[in-house]
Amino acid sequence: MRRTTAAARAALITGLITGLGAGCATSGTPETRQADANAPAAITWWSTGGDDESAAFQKAADLYTKSHPNVTIKVQTLSWDDAYAKLLAASTSRSGPDIVSGGMTWTIQFGLRGGMVDLRKYGVEQLKAQAQPAQWKSAVSPDGTVYGIPLDMSTEALYYRTDLFEKAGIKEPPATWDELTADIRKLKDAGVRTPFGIDWGNLDWIGYFNFLYQAGGSFYTPGCKPSLGTPEAERALSFWIDLHHKYGAPTDTVTTSDALDAGTAMVYGGNWNALVIDTSKPKLKGKWAVAPLPAGPAGPTTFIGGRAVGVTSYSKHIQQAADFVKYLYTDEAVDAVNAESKARNVSYLPPRPDKVADSPFQPQQSEVFAKIISTGAAAPGCPGWDESAGDVAKHLQSAILGKADVKTALGEAAKVMERNAG
Repeated sequence: MRRTTAAARAALITGLITGLGAGCATSGTPETRQADANAPAAITWWSTGGDDESAAFQKAADLYTKSHPNVTIKVQTLSWDDAYAKLLAASTSRSGPDIVSGGMTWTIQFGLRGGMVDLRKYGVEQLKAQAQPAQWKSAVSPDGTVYGIPLDMSTEALYYRTDLFEKAGIKEPPATWDELTADIRKLKDAGVRTPFGIDWGNLDWIGYFNFLYQAGGSFYTPGCKPSLGTPEAERALSFWIDLHHKYGAPTDTVTTSDALDAGTAMVYGGNWNALVIDTSKPKLKGKWAVAPLPAGPAGPTTFIGGRAVGVTSYSKHIQQAADFVKYLYTDEAVDAVNAESKARNVSYLPPRPDKVADSPFQPQQSEVFAKIISTGAAAPGCPGWDESAGDVAKHLQSAILGKADVKTALGEAAKVMERNAG
């Protein structure tokens, strides 16, 4: 699954929320009149992502309609680049899809403005036990309202060149921060010009997320107060800065496959890269592997992303749409999406951790992703986070680029979060 950069998605989300505040439906908007429950229901799902992903979800939709002959479901693709404009137009006109999927916290923001249905009314909470706990929490509004549920997962892993490791006498991928920096030194001594780089999250909040949580910190307290003024937050940012300044990680972002092909020995990259390296860089076949990110002093916690899916409040077929959303967690639906994803060589990590082993990746890769997910954490669902993410990233970046010291950068980021919390 190809993703936009974290910065682009943060800008998209920020734009979405700004626009919603100006024109989206509010809770005072009259409810849409529902169609006769016994009449045929033509349901439209706007799925943010790529055509191959939409085709995979369509397989699940087609299976559902076989056992629900009065229902038809059409999955339509929204690219990450234009999802904002189309979702905003649909929300303001209240004439659009019955189901939407996009960024993990998008449905929260739509729901707070009256654009989404609280799925608790339709029994969706029974699915909670099947989902990754941190991801489910991220998709749910802080007040407990369930405007959307996780549709899939994405995570970050360490990609490394096995041949360059052998050259440097390194037998295993680094398991801790200390081992990471020690291996960088060994690789440099062996003549590797670029031992380490970051793809997904380089100079962005997602990159910092991993170090922050691995150091024992977090963006917010459990009560949704900014918590960047801690020793853990400072330690994480200092280590991230050292990786760039002391250990030579490039500040320019290079895709995982390109970086490995150019001789970078280790890259932090998204799980979807595992499906494209051998096809896009055939000379690397047999020369790379994947492992969990090195653990910090507090453990191995790694960012979990993905999309949420929910039902719009302006749908005329809310009951049927909500029933289908629940169906997406069944074995039948997950297996159908997995099978079509494999056929199309497109990334898919199901929202159920117990089904990750069946994902389109090689067994060893799926095992690594499952291990990462078991201790993963997701983006905060606290009020104002989506509005803040882009500016938080800029302040973090200022520290890496030498324009601000660690405490100043974190302090300014916390001010942004506090201001947007309302």
